[in-house]
Amino acid sequence: MDTIRMTDGQHRRLAAHLYDGTGLEAVAVALCGRGGHAAHQVFTLHDIVEIPHDESERSVTSVTWRTRRLREILARAARDNLAVLKMHSHPTGHRDFSSLDDASDADLFSSVVLKVPGTHLSAVMLPDGEVFARTMLGGRTVHRVERVAVIGDEIRLYGACAEGGPRSEFDLRHRQAFGDHTADILAGMSIAVVGVSGTGSPVVEMLARLGVGRIVLIEFDVVEEKNLNRIWGSRRAHAEARLNKALMMKRYVEGIGLGTVVEVVDTSIDDPDAIAAVATCDVAVGCMDTFEGRDVLNRVATFYSMAYIDIGVRLDADGAGGIASMSAGVHYLKPGGSSLRSRGVYTDEDLRAEYLRRTDPAFYEDQVRRGYIRGAKVESPAVISINTAAAATAVNELLARLHPYRTRPNADFAVQKLLFSHGRTVTRPEGKPDDLLAPYVGRGDCVPMLMLPRIGRAA
Repeated sequence: MDTIRMTDGQHRRLAAHLYDGTGLEAVAVALCGRGGHAAHQVFTLHDIVEIPHDESERSVTSVTWRTRRLREILARAARDNLAVLKMHSHPTGHRDFSSLDDASDADLFSSVVLKVPGTHLSAVMLPDGEVFARTMLGGRTVHRVERVAVIGDEIRLYGACAEGGPRSEFDLRHRQAFGDHTADILAGMSIAVVGVSGTGSPVVEMLARLGVGRIVLIEFDVVEEKNLNRIWGSRRAHAEARLNKALMMKRYVEGIGLGTVVEVVDTSIDDPDAIAAVATCDVAVGCMDTFEGRDVLNRVATFYSMAYIDIGVRLDADGAGGIASMSAGVHYLKPGGSSLRSRGVYTDEDLRAEYLRRTDPAFYEDQVRRGYIRGAKVESPAVISINTAAAATAVNELLARLHPYRTRPNADFAVQKLLFSHGRTVTRPEGKPDDLLAPYVGRGDCVPMLMLPRIGRAA
């Protein structure tokens, strides 16, 4: 399966150029990052070059253009391992590649592959904004791209879904609430859950029972006795066997018998194999309690143009065996928007403290004693009902982005703070973009991966 992803802003920019009000075809070129693996390639729009209309010969059913701008584009593509995507419009609404498109693509990509070996892309945008595409290897069409995703305040998925299949009894209630189209999209979706413990396990449970087609679990830790009070599906036998949490959850979901495919990567999110697996998914849900892990996943979502839903739970002990305050935060993050860091969830100092605690505990303790860094919490209390409430909010947020059902715009719900101690929920809209991450939207694989030297190689 191949996927193309772009941000909503990139989609709007392309639509404004390709549909300029004249009713004539137009063309643009994009440089795309690459990700995933051989069985599931991902292409992510990184930069767009609009071909000026005065450099094209345009009609209602065709467009030809001077390719002198390609020299610089191909040089950059070769240097940065980027794919070349040609996109043009079909003002008539024709939902397939024409014979003229076939001849044009064969000519163009026969030249492209001489400068930049590998797979490239040809795409068409229809008047309603739908995009369909195919992969090209030289002058030869390889196959149609199964999915095109547009990520913004809503998640739009064109292409692969389970439409037209038999209706199972278990999902009829979901269809009543969200409609056949949303249920079919869920059945064709891949969702990564990073962290499969107190919040991650109920997220997986709900996704499976909603009929999500494929779930990728990233988790290096094992089930322990102390986890049995909050990990859904866990049993004492799992703790005694020290079974990997993700593998435990995979067996549990498969035992439900609803057909969800579960894949496990038993490592941390900063492992290249985990990054490659997450990149193949439509959405990432982060259920981690470390700032380092959340920062890496925010970068993964940026580099591979993914929607990212982050869950954080905070329960503060009162020092006398109880809990003084309980709260949770659910963040919806889109590539090119604000980040967890720019929203103030953590600071560079927090990242440095965690890194030192993990890599040089003695030096970390010395720095804490000297007052150079704040001490990071090692253990926090946990309550299954609070974790599950936060997980349910995150899953409902996913549904809202696929099927907007709220009386207010999705843009108002970038942040939801669940203040259990105060009995209320506070929402906040999207903040300013993270200027440090913005240049990497859609960059895809690179060396070092995610531009983090400690991660190393590209996938």
